[in-house]
Amino acid sequence: MTTETAKRDSIGVAVIGGGMAGRAHAAGYRTAGTLFGLEHPDVRLVAIADANPAVADDNVRRYGYERAEYDWRAIAEADDIDAVSVVVANHLHREMVEGLLAAGKHVLCEKPLAGSLADAEAMLEAARAADQVAAVGYTYRRAPAVEQIRRELAAGSVGDLVHFNGHYWCDYALDPTSPITWRYQGGPGTGALADVGSHLIDLAEFVCGPIAEISGARFHTVITERPIPIGTTYGHTKGAVSDQKAPVENEDIATFTATFAGGAAATFSASRVAHSLPDGLGFELFGTGGSASWELARIAEFQLATDDVRADLNGPRRITIGPDHPYIRGGLPMDAGGVGHGKAELFAYQARAFLDQIAGIDVLGPLPGFDTGLHSMRVVAAIAESAAGGGATVKVL
Repeated sequence: MTTETAKRDSIGVAVIGGGMAGRAHAAGYRTAGTLFGLEHPDVRLVAIADANPAVADDNVRRYGYERAEYDWRAIAEADDIDAVSVVVANHLHREMVEGLLAAGKHVLCEKPLAGSLADAEAMLEAARAADQVAAVGYTYRRAPAVEQIRRELAAGSVGDLVHFNGHYWCDYALDPTSPITWRYQGGPGTGALADVGSHLIDLAEFVCGPIAEISGARFHTVITERPIPIGTTYGHTKGAVSDQKAPVENEDIATFTATFAGGAAATFSASRVAHSLPDGLGFELFGTGGSASWELARIAEFQLATDDVRADLNGPRRITIGPDHPYIRGGLPMDAGGVGHGKAELFAYQARAFLDQIAGIDVLGPLPGFDTGLHSMRVVAAIAESAAGGGATVKVL
């Protein structure tokens, strides 16, 4: 087989951004080629780009990619790359995404879609004008247990939805000596709400439908200033800092209530200063005929209670996702019942779904598009407006 034939029969991928989430995308593509049947297109691990050469070089060696690049434009110009994950600071998304789409690349952009509503709207227009796939990385949609809860609610197993309660509690910002980074800048609504709360909002809407109204929002900033770093920082890792400090511009904690378009109520809490909770995502939903709950810490399980069980045996039942679920059957090296999976598999499922979408294969369903990303940012904007108005009720545009 010639090199050109191999390129036509496969999809060349690249990742822009070598930090924590960028590594997850890189590993996801590496695993995606092993998932499900051989009718799926092969994956070529072409390049990882980062402005820090040492980081790019390390990730290329670590994840088995062909080469490192030190400027995202090299990814856009490369003719052996078809699909690109953009995993950099939010305010950098627009320039890169628009440039990649103009160069004919398929794009998977990490959430939130952009650093501002104006940028997100422009990116959606660019995506609509392009022929390529343009998707947003809401990874937790790919959790098999979450997908199963969504199906149970849609099938009426728990009756009509009454109340959704969700939380995303993390501890990465609890240490006041951690340096100031872009995560702590940008104004109200760009802190814990946009960083982790956006995942929670998307999960709620994925399972329960669109949010129509926000009320009772409150923001709290616990650590009001942080030391300025010396050099480049990545993810939530610590680094050398100077004696100077800079103000924190956004929230450590966000709480709010919401109403779904279908009329059900929702309550939310997001925090980046929750002691001893590195990744505390979870939710409960309650219907007229049952309930369901899920925690990321027990990712392969969920709880379900329904009215179709003997009264003396009824109550929340812990269910382990088994081999009949479409994500598990052929989607794990050991796809027997009871064999668990972790967060890393969600990135692999996301990568596989993205590549299949490019190839026109519909097994796992498409990724959310830029329209979903823009809507999610409008929900965040409504929450920020409610908080600024002392908890006022705000319609989601």
